[in-house]
Amino acid sequence: MTRGQLRIYLGAAPGVGKTYAALEEAHRRRERGTDVVVGFVETHGRRHTLHMLGELELVPRRTIGYRGATFTEMDVDAILARRPEVVLVDELAHTNVPGCRNAKRWQDINELLDAGIHVLSTLNIQHLESLNDVVQTITGVPQRETVPDEVVRRAEQVELIDMTPEALRRRMAHGNVYRPEKIDAALGNYFRVGNLTALRELALLWLADKVDEQLDRYRTEHRIDTTWEARERVVVALTGGPEGETMIRRAARIADRARGADLLAVHVARSDGLAGADPALLARQRILVESMGGTYHQVVGGDVPRALLDFARGVNATQLVLGASRRGRFAQILSRGVGVTTTAESGSIDVHLVTHAEAGRGRTIGDQGSALSVSRRLAGYALTLLGLPLLTVGLYQFEDLNLGTDILLYLAAVVAIALVGGMWPAIVAALGASALLNYFFTPPIRQWTITDRENLLALGVFLVVAIAVSATVDAAARRSREAAQAGAEAQTLATVAGSVLRGDRPLTALLQRLQETFGLDAVTLLEARDGVGRGPERRHDPAAWRVVATVGGKPSFAPGEADTDVPVSDDLTLVLRGKALAAADRRILEAFASQAALALQHERLAEQAAAAVPLAEADRMRTALLAAVSHDLRTPLASAKAAVDSLAGGQVDFDEQDRAELLATAAESLDRLHRLVENLLDMSRLQAGVLGVSPRPMGVEDVVPHALDELGDAGRGVRMRIPADLPAVTADPGLLERVLVNVIGNALRHSPSGHPPLVKASAHGGRVELRIVDHGPGIPEADWDRVFLPFQRLGDRSNDTGVGLGLALARGLSEAMDGTLIPEVTPGGGLTMVLSLPTADPTPAITAHEPEQAMR
Repeated sequence: MTRGQLRIYLGAAPGVGKTYAALEEAHRRRERGTDVVVGFVETHGRRHTLHMLGELELVPRRTIGYRGATFTEMDVDAILARRPEVVLVDELAHTNVPGCRNAKRWQDINELLDAGIHVLSTLNIQHLESLNDVVQTITGVPQRETVPDEVVRRAEQVELIDMTPEALRRRMAHGNVYRPEKIDAALGNYFRVGNLTALRELALLWLADKVDEQLDRYRTEHRIDTTWEARERVVVALTGGPEGETMIRRAARIADRARGADLLAVHVARSDGLAGADPALLARQRILVESMGGTYHQVVGGDVPRALLDFARGVNATQLVLGASRRGRFAQILSRGVGVTTTAESGSIDVHLVTHAEAGRGRTIGDQGSALSVSRRLAGYALTLLGLPLLTVGLYQFEDLNLGTDILLYLAAVVAIALVGGMWPAIVAALGASALLNYFFTPPIRQWTITDRENLLALGVFLVVAIAVSATVDAAARRSREAAQAGAEAQTLATVAGSVLRGDRPLTALLQRLQETFGLDAVTLLEARDGVGRGPERRHDPAAWRVVATVGGKPSFAPGEADTDVPVSDDLTLVLRGKALAAADRRILEAFASQAALALQHERLAEQAAAAVPLAEADRMRTALLAAVSHDLRTPLASAKAAVDSLAGGQVDFDEQDRAELLATAAESLDRLHRLVENLLDMSRLQAGVLGVSPRPMGVEDVVPHALDELGDAGRGVRMRIPADLPAVTADPGLLERVLVNVIGNALRHSPSGHPPLVKASAHGGRVELRIVDHGPGIPEADWDRVFLPFQRLGDRSNDTGVGLGLALARGLSEAMDGTLIPEVTPGGGLTMVLSLPTADPTPAITAHEPEQAMR
């Protein structure tokens, strides 16, 4: 069976017209004769959306009961039984009510697609999993319903329903999005121009990335290698040399001139695994690229021009930036070089050859001297001086050997010398052997002349072969040494990376690994103090430096005090104490130094982020307070003012009953305002740590009725089950009553009609537990901690249920009295709040369960 196709209408915010556009498409397909049904559409009471439903066939929804309430969800089975060609399913990110076959609506849609049914759906950008934290940072509103990005990326079509922030706000002001009572709050919070502009940009950028993916997939499927200049991408090639920073900055300027261009840096590593670049310089250049908003890549290839062009074409690059060759003029005559070859084969990719200070100076990376030690080279020369005469004497004793045999034996001697001493001793041996062959074994004997052309040719070939063999042996030794060095450096760096990743302090772990690797006494990272010395004398002045991090024994307090120092930047230097390291270890030391600077930067960023957390939390609290309290302050004030103005106006002659009702309304509103202000003040005292607590022994059975009386008429329906022999608790009577009022009030708001909350008590192990039980919708266990955060109203659908401060204050007051307040699941559905307090008598009590008291 062919899988159905998914078409998603993506919007930056609610109200941009996603559902309307999906309904328009459904009508168009219906007019073309397609079998279209509506599986689920959420109109939110919008008249234009209701009108667009028109004559479209609606699949009846499924009714599900959950925790005493009823909900309607899409009926997947009914749609599968109906088997239309196309079904419209609104709100892709919706979370289904427990009891449905799938937890998420996008999983329902997957079933429909698997059945071969095409689906039209809608989604807002804030519901994408990858953007969830970004949207929360921008808007301050967490999104609990999310969709994995992969689900949306697999859609065959994603259409952006775009609208400017100003147009959306006008649509909202006209009442086409929310009900009138919600318009002001929405415009002043989530739907601010800045929020909508940022969300719109997120939607456009995400869709642009999906379009890039589709283009790359199309080019791959159709084997298109040529560059399509749909979007500027600038690739800069890095060799690992000192000219890299110049190249990166030049490429960044080219990318800046083409607004929105991507910057990519690539280094081609040799496929034989040998070191060909300075790892420390590459590490610094990678940091520079990423600081400019680019990305760093590394590819492996034996043919550098081909590898560069393959990478550039693979990312659909439009421009390639290369540095002018660092080789000398003679080397450039012998070989065209990477730049010229790449330019000749680049095709439609523009190649920029950028000059720099290192151009034409020759290669400086790597040791280009002999691959062998001094002792081995001396041994080679000694073997030449002693071995060739001895071989000549030996051959001179065998006069029956021909010239060809003599040449082969001398060639074997030259190869042996090359293996021992390298190229230059072997070349000296080749020249000496050719002279000895000429003088002692080539007619005329004991003369430097050669009369036979064949002998002259043989000696010439011998000399060329001997030199070639010497160079080959030396090159092999050089490659072997480079391979061993590269392997050792790679193993060291891999070990360093593992230590850094596993350590709590990356910088300290890095310095410890450096100390262990080279057997040092101390490793220290120094940072120059601001404004203290700038000349050469600063190197030896401990007052000009401060220790950022150190491991081992006594640190060096200035670079001049250390055995080895590696400058990282103008202000950072890595210093080593214990022994002077060889120049061959300099490359790996510079890599360590670069990583140490990066680790220091990460640690400081982490410290800044940690320091910003309390500020961000305080700002979030202030924002939440203003948003939540604005309604709850205004509502009771408005009610009280209206009642008082009516009584004081004198325009209406109220009878005694009306006057009493108005006075009661004013009193109730002022009491509500009084409780709100008290809660806010108590929460402020709790956070400041200045709340006064006066604990004393008291009976729970005395406090609970007072708390219920405080709740007014609603409290009279609460049931109590408190044993008569319950021990006294140690608590502050006023604070305990506040805790009970907040917790029981919260239970009353969420209890279904006919099922009032239950307050019951018991004693266990020196503590008394009060359980406030309700049978409402409950709270998912994952949200239990969040419910105690100030200004959280999980599950509330209106703004008349308080500021979400009650449970946060209740827990804080409980803990101030050495108590605890934790949630539990009510058997059969609902939420139970367990308040535990210490008993005045520490002797454990066994509680007898009393029959439930009558309804109060």
